[in-house]
Amino acid sequence: MLTREVSIGDLKLGGNNPIRVQSMTTTDTMNTIATVEQSIRMIEAGCELVRITAPSINEAKNLQNIKNELHKRGHHTPIVADIHFTPNAAEVAARIVEKVRVNPGNFADKKKFETIEYTNAEYDAEIERIRTRFIPLVKICKEYGTAMRIGTNHGSLSDRIMSRYGDTPLGMVESALEFLRICEEENYKSIVLSMKSSNPQVMVQAYRLLIVKMKEEGMNYPLHLGVTEAGDGEDGRIKSAAGIGTLLEDGIGDTIRVSLTEDPEFEIPVAKMLAKRYSNRANHQHIPEITNENLLAKANTELDTSENNHTYLFSSYQYQKRKTKEVGNIGGHNVPRVIADLSHLEKINYATLFPVGYNYSVELDKWNISDQACDFIYTGNNHFDFEIPGTLAYIVNYNYWLINEKDRCYPYFLWEEFVAAKKKHRQINFVEVNISDLLNPDNLNLLNELENVTIVLTTQNNHGMAEQRRVFFELMEKGCKVPVIIKRGYAKEDAAHFQLYASTDYGALSIDGFGDGIWLTSNKVNPQIINSTSFGVLQATRQRISKTEYISCPSCGRTLFDLQETTQNIRSRTSHLKGIKIGIMGCIVNGPGEMADADYGYVGSGVGKITLYKGKEVVERSIDSSKAVDALIELIKKHGDWMEKN
Repeated sequence: MLTREVSIGDLKLGGNNPIRVQSMTTTDTMNTIATVEQSIRMIEAGCELVRITAPSINEAKNLQNIKNELHKRGHHTPIVADIHFTPNAAEVAARIVEKVRVNPGNFADKKKFETIEYTNAEYDAEIERIRTRFIPLVKICKEYGTAMRIGTNHGSLSDRIMSRYGDTPLGMVESALEFLRICEEENYKSIVLSMKSSNPQVMVQAYRLLIVKMKEEGMNYPLHLGVTEAGDGEDGRIKSAAGIGTLLEDGIGDTIRVSLTEDPEFEIPVAKMLAKRYSNRANHQHIPEITNENLLAKANTELDTSENNHTYLFSSYQYQKRKTKEVGNIGGHNVPRVIADLSHLEKINYATLFPVGYNYSVELDKWNISDQACDFIYTGNNHFDFEIPGTLAYIVNYNYWLINEKDRCYPYFLWEEFVAAKKKHRQINFVEVNISDLLNPDNLNLLNELENVTIVLTTQNNHGMAEQRRVFFELMEKGCKVPVIIKRGYAKEDAAHFQLYASTDYGALSIDGFGDGIWLTSNKVNPQIINSTSFGVLQATRQRISKTEYISCPSCGRTLFDLQETTQNIRSRTSHLKGIKIGIMGCIVNGPGEMADADYGYVGSGVGKITLYKGKEVVERSIDSSKAVDALIELIKKHGDWMEKN
């Protein structure tokens, strides 16, 4: 998507400029030297915009001291003031820094989770109230040449927006457009937009819908991408890649921020790895265009979910899992399956299964099966010479299978082998295919007639995700409901790049409801990382839950406790609670809203004080932080969600 160019100080964003990388300080904004020194660490890591919170007028005024000190030390990177709840602080900051960020959900509105019925006249009056509060900032930005980000957060949609549009991507979009239309009326266009959520699926749908709505109104503002409250470590990186990468794959996004519960300088390398992948994406192999106008739904068009006479089969704006037939334990209503590739090993023994979730105790003669145990293992031309766990099956090459048929062992065919084969497995046959195979109508007809085939979809295209997605469109158009395992190989990538790229490639398809299984391969990454990445991206896209989920903010100057230490403490005590979602928020800005998707919430409400939530409801206020984690555990126990560690 080609957007208009916006100047942020000397930095150009949007248009044909590169994807810009940014982050946010976590220091107290009133501590000038600490903020400056952290900003310099971020800049030296490659940060192109430094965002600093300004929760009140005092912090906004101190941005001048921070800016002066940065200039004194030779750094002229643009500063972005982050504003919530305090329009007067935004008006001060806009006279000092190169950009201000305002959140439509709390700039002039409040959030109390109240449902309010508005007549059209009453709603228009609310818009006029917002206009009166917002226009002074717009005029200051115009006068001083200050850019603005209108940044919607899913978790802080106002009660007014929620009452009219619901907790939806459309509500997120309309929240921003209300402010954007005011800017347009004032002929102020130095604007960047964002649609952030802790749920990558919601985030992706909101950005896509925003683009459609902008086009309808003749707008093309640049977009800031991010998955908010992504968390830390592997989880945070996978979730960020699934959301941000999905949009980058489609040419959407002008600047990115990876929100990790870590020091901000550690966010920058991750963001740079994501962005660099798209510096030379144009030279990919040709992907046939879609010509069926009835295949792709327009925005706000309801999908026809009946079995026959589909009007639209796919929508970019609402999730629907592709319907497939059940083959063994694959497809249908089964969760996506994970396939581990151990075909490179000369010999398979008990120890080789440990990285993929199976730990054998010789002393007890018993398998311990983890929540992230793979479902199938591909062994190529090898087999197990010991009894494997009952939850596991394996796949071998077709010719090897012919002479080594065993229980829970399934053949793997190339397409030509499958067509010519005289003998096939009566339950599951894995057949490797690519786009050329499946654009042949005769091949699709053959696959659709068979009840015991699962295809393994591969690609060699530099733009592999788009090519594989094109195959899914073909399957849907032709009514072929064969299950699909998505296979991707990463021969050159180290572990860090592998994790981000694999999460992008599979995550993008998964967010759109495609894929009945994941099969990742790498020559350079150990099987344990491959396996945890496979389960991680399934969890990030809400397709298969295998562990506790933490919705934790990245920290900033508003944070009221040590977020990293607290997150690790909570994680160490609750990581065995499979399927439970825990929100850990440094302050109240997005806490209750972003945690509306969480089962339990832990939110800073004052210096050294914590408020606990069950869903959206406050359970206990102002708990001393030294006792708050214990109180959280007791709350989980009280509601019957606790179990002891094995």
